[in-house]
Amino acid sequence: MVDSGCGEPEVSDSLKAFGEVIKAFRKRARLTQEQFAPRVRYSVPTVASIEQGRRFPPADFVDRAEEVLDAFGTIRGAARHLSRRPGLASWFRQWARLEAEAVSLDTYECRLAPGLLQSEAYARAVFAQSVPPLTDEQLEAQVTARMDRQRLFRERGNVPFSFIIEEAVVTRHLGGARVTRDLLDHMLECATLRNVEIQVMPTHQEQHAGLDGSMQLLETAGNRWLGYAEGQQWGQLIADAKQVSILLQRYAKLRSQALTPRDSVGLLERLRGAL
Repeated sequence: MVDSGCGEPEVSDSLKAFGEVIKAFRKRARLTQEQFAPRVRYSVPTVASIEQGRRFPPADFVDRAEEVLDAFGTIRGAARHLSRRPGLASWFRQWARLEAEAVSLDTYECRLAPGLLQSEAYARAVFAQSVPPLTDEQLEAQVTARMDRQRLFRERGNVPFSFIIEEAVVTRHLGGARVTRDLLDHMLECATLRNVEIQVMPTHQEQHAGLDGSMQLLETAGNRWLGYAEGQQWGQLIADAKQVSILLQRYAKLRSQALTPRDSVGLLERLRGAL
């Protein structure tokens, strides 16, 4: 799934309001951003982005800020009302809602690293390629949304995530060698999670069941399977049982054709070492 953010990002006043809450309590505690940042174990730029409403606050940031600033539960309360949809293309929002409640998720991607596996540096490199170019505010909203979606790994530890990616996705070196190293480090870290399985489709593979393009599949809590696919300026939710069955068959075949998870990790580690 690319979810590349070609649509207009949603404006989120709730993020800006939360940032003002953090700033007010920080100043009440007579702390500068430079003094506050190490206490919550985040960088000064990250704290600044959160206070400016440009970045969704991670759960551990909220908890630490609440404790460090002695905020009487105000910060945790404000966090519960944050919008989690800034920066998502309009056609992707329905899938994102389903994704957040799914009991399993399968992704095959041939164009770029799936959004759930992207490092922040890689996500920025992706959105920097947008044509026409995004404004700084739009880019920040897109990156914020991308990073926020990765909460699924932490919040839904009992949900299995399967990813199949083309080797070319990594060897393309989008954003340069440094960004690629950062992406590989992030993907290898994700691969250590018990509910995340990453497989690489080698470039030299004579059989390939995914020639029709990238796809995403999920199983709902009611055990219904749905599919999703994206093009240049559109996204399609696939609910027809026959069509979804075809995608499931293709994904199953892809899993047998790609490298095993263990061999895939080995390949990613070798690619990381070569940079």
